[in-house]
Amino acid sequence: MPAPQSAARRTVLKGAAALAGAAGAGVTLAACSTETNSGGNTPATPTAPVELGAAAEVPVGGAKLYREQKLVVSCPAEGRYTAFSAQCTHAGCVLDKIVEGQGNCPCHGSRFDVTTGKVLRGPASAPLPAVPVRAENGKLIAG
Repeated sequence: MPAPQSAARRTVLKGAAALAGAAGAGVTLAACSTETNSGGNTPATPTAPVELGAAAEVPVGGAKLYREQKLVVSCPAEGRYTAFSAQCTHAGCVLDKIVEGQGNCPCHGSRFDVTTGKVLRGPASAPLPAVPVRAENGKLIAG
């Protein structure tokens, strides 16, 4: 009877190994979760016009991050504005800060040029989507 017990034991061990592997994958996925920094189930770009506040809050030659609206706006010249989604194209996390003209993704370290949306450092490979923006009566309107 040693042979059947040995075969049954192997089957149990294989099953346990498979479960352990699946559990490990779950832990890995959980570590890669974007839940706390996620854009949620909302689109990466506004579906309707969004008022962002005073246009003067975006410095000429600089940029401002609007995390709640998931947008980043830059002002390359007086009265000119460009806007991009602030939702990382890699896993959907919202950028958390702008440092030296680069938007930072807190989840996996992607970096984006906030004046062009271009990827400067991966793992993201696609640029940030452009969003129409205009100044109207001293306020910025995106979307």
